[in-house]
Amino acid sequence: MSTRVTSSDDERTLESRATLAEYLASGSKPESGWSLGTEHEKFVYKTNDLRPPRYDEPGGIRDILAGLAALGWEPIEEGGNVIALKQGSASVSLEPGGQLELSGAPVETVHDTFAELNRHLEECRTVGQSAGVGYLGHGFIPNRRREEMPVMPKGRYRIMMNYMPKVGTLGLDMMFRTSTVQVNLDFGSEADMVKKFRVSLALQPVATALFANSPFTEGKPNGFLSYRSHIWTDTDPDRTGMLPFVFEDGFGFERYADYMLDVPMYFVFRDGQYIDVAGQSFRDFLEGRLAALPGERPTLADWKDHLSTAFPEVRLKTFLEMRGADSGPADRITALPALWVGLLYDAAALDAAWDLAKDWTIEEHEQLRRDVPRLGLKTPFRGGPLADVARRTLAIAEGGLKARKRLNARGEDETVHLAALHEIAESGITPAERLLEAYHGRWQGDVTRLFAEESF
Repeated sequence: MSTRVTSSDDERTLESRATLAEYLASGSKPESGWSLGTEHEKFVYKTNDLRPPRYDEPGGIRDILAGLAALGWEPIEEGGNVIALKQGSASVSLEPGGQLELSGAPVETVHDTFAELNRHLEECRTVGQSAGVGYLGHGFIPNRRREEMPVMPKGRYRIMMNYMPKVGTLGLDMMFRTSTVQVNLDFGSEADMVKKFRVSLALQPVATALFANSPFTEGKPNGFLSYRSHIWTDTDPDRTGMLPFVFEDGFGFERYADYMLDVPMYFVFRDGQYIDVAGQSFRDFLEGRLAALPGERPTLADWKDHLSTAFPEVRLKTFLEMRGADSGPADRITALPALWVGLLYDAAALDAAWDLAKDWTIEEHEQLRRDVPRLGLKTPFRGGPLADVARRTLAIAEGGLKARKRLNARGEDETVHLAALHEIAESGITPAERLLEAYHGRWQGDVTRLFAEESF
């Protein structure tokens, strides 16, 4: 979840609805300028008892951030507490329950993401040894109740904690007990954005199935393969889901801006403080009628903040965010950008991906979104399992990466990063099902074995 860092341009006052769409459109750039940015979250746990550390205990989250700062990261404070770190255009931030997130810098190739991820994990391990902590890439914390999770000292999280139970039953679980991996990708124009949005939204359930990695809750199987994905179905209907309007004629920057105007606000940030405006209207704010700030109109920073508080399966800012995957081990973290770069950054691959999904109905989109968290690649779809679609999707992505011809020092193209997904798709068995097999077999019902086998 984003950390507020303002600039002078961010304080420009927005006077009309048109400026909201113009900001989204400002992300358009020529293909030569396209990059990718990968974000991943991971659970932090104390190695002696596998519990998530509090912020301020010895060897806790504050000490971990201090250890990373000593390795060259710049601290960012809120209310006297370090709540994030920056290094160039990359950042490390905190999710509500102490999940540690790396928001990677925009890079040119998946190979660059691979290198960035390994540097970060090595730094985390170095700090973790002295703090007595480990790190787990997993979609849902497997061994802790909601009330056992610590709360990080960020003002926006207190506002969200108060609001979430009013609009869904699982929002607090989303905040405190889930971890994800996502990739952010560019577009060249409004038409390019629309095509990429439609392809990625349609195929997001395929990614959810391939990356399904959250089958346990409080030490036992929960009946899902991606419980993290299921949680979003009962978090807040105003800001989640498959966005059927994306597939309608006339969709573009203005239509997405209209959608965001209808997403209720959480907060406004002023003078270092988060003001609770949960449930109030950005439309009213745009017209100077927000009750908490009468007569005041939003700034560009306010619009950026508001864009970050919608959580659909694909999210538009000045780039597109792919949001459907559970967190997992390092090879799958790198596989996510490989999948989406292969599908979206080569024209022939993008056309082929759209041909694959263009006649899917809204009902089929919703069916996949509903069934995939439980059934994964075995989800029935058009006369066969979703694994068939996943294999076709991966073949298209592989072709797109080959066409890019981006080589590492060993002369390998970016398809090397799809290896983990090919194994999953060919077998039709998700990572979650492998874990359930271990739970019922060699683990003998002891979910804590997951920490030893799956930690970074």
